[in-house]
Parts: sequence; C-alpha cells; structure tokens
Amino acid sequence: MTRTDGHLLDNRQTEAAEHFSAFAALFDPTTFRHLEALGVGSGWRCWEVGAGGPSVVSWLAKRVGPTGRVVATDTDTSRLARGARPPVEVRVHDLGAQDPPGEGFDLVHARLALVHVTDRQRALRSMAGSLRPGGRLLVEDVDPALQPLLCPDEYGSEQQLANRLRHSFRKLLADRGTDLPCGRTLPRLLREAGLTRVHADAYFPLASPACAALESATIRQIRDQLVTAGLATDQDIQRHLMNVTSGALDLTTPPMISAWGRKQ
Repeated sequence: MTRTDGHLLDNRQTEAAEHFSAFAALFDPTTFRHLEALGVGSGWRCWEVGAGGPSVVSWLAKRVGPTGRVVATDTDTSRLARGARPPVEVRVHDLGAQDPPGEGFDLVHARLALVHVTDRQRALRSMAGSLRPGGRLLVEDVDPALQPLLCPDEYGSEQQLANRLRHSFRKLLADRGTDLPCGRTLPRLLREAGLTRVHADAYFPLASPACAALESATIRQIRDQLVTAGLATDQDIQRHLMNVTSGALDLTTPPMISAWGRKQ
C-alpha cells in the first residue's frame, strides 16, 4: 500500500523501498497462505487494492496465468508500473473517492489499504460490490491498540526508549489526523458489507530481522519531525538506531488481522 501517513512516510523518500521490502518479508507469507486457501487459480479475475509494491501482484499473476486478470491499483503506481505486463493491469485509483475499477472479480484483496480511507465501511462495501456472486474478499490491516509497544519485553533502558519513540510516532500520526485502523473490526465490517462465511485470524511477528529493518527505515524517515515536535532529541534517535542495528532488541509490529468472506 502507498504510505503517506500525513506525509510522514512518503513513497518519494529514499527509505520507501526499504519499507516495501520489510512489509513483504513480514507479511507476504501470511497473505499468500490465505490466498491459497481461498483457491486463487487459473483464469481468476483479481483486484489488488492499494498494491504499493509488486510482491503480491506478481504472486497473483503467476497463479491466475495468461487467462486471468490482475487489476493492481494505488494512488501512486510508480512502483507497480515498472515492468508490468499481462495479465497485470495497473491503474491509478483512490479507494476512498472512486468507484471500483471493474466488477465481477473472483477476488478482491487489500492489505494496509484502509489507513488512508476515512469511510472504511463505504470502502468495504465498494470492494464487496465489485465481486461476482461467490467471489472472495480478503482484507488485512494492523491493530495498534491491541499491542502498542515496539518492545513487548520492556526490561531495560533500550527497550523503554524504543517504546517511547513508538508512542511519539503515533502521536505525530494523530496530530496529522491519521486514524490508524483497528483490525479487530474487520470481521464485523465484512458482515455489514453483506459477506457470508466470514472468518479472521492474526499474525504477530516478533524478533524478526524484517521488524528491525522496518523500524530503522521508519525512524530515519520521521527523524526531523520527531525532533521538531520536541518528542525526541537527535541523541535519542541515534542511540535507538544503534540499538536496532545491534540486534539486541526483540522488536515487533502491531498484529496483522486478516479477515475474509464470500459474496452470496
């Protein structure tokens, strides 16, 4: 998903590629497991919402084959358009403001796509409405309120600093009006969108090298904003980045909630 987060995490910044790589390393295995369970196969018509990077789009393209179709959309398609070829079709699209880029999809998938959408119920209804009867919708989003810490095992000053900076990051987002999504609401929202056979589960990575890579890229992107807002000093940030690089911190992310259902 294209990350702007109130211009804190902009795709145009040099660390954006690191973000996409870390997200893929952390969450692609879980996403692919769910997509396989939903039966994605040859000839399927798929809409990848807020695709951002190419990893899920490439996986879908291989599964649907030359007789299928993968419509990959985002507000910024710069990382998708490079080398895109059939069955992939790349379109600029704003989930919160525009109608779906088609109808009769066998699958609609959105991961970390709702963070920029004010009316999530409307967005989910839009995605559900683009499905054919029997089509599947898979939505995945984090829930920071379920687990707000960067270091759940806060046993020393390094972990306390990490958690303080994570809290400061979320304060910057809140001050910019970013409403972080609550993954726990997804099953209910899918049912309210008219889907049946709704299920959900959660993935909670801990002590993964990709967690450290994601944290390093994030802190480097928001360093100036943290200092300007008086939420941290340059010394705090440099010390935290050294702690992250050392590998001594057991870092995590908010749990990723995956919810899926079927259109009647």
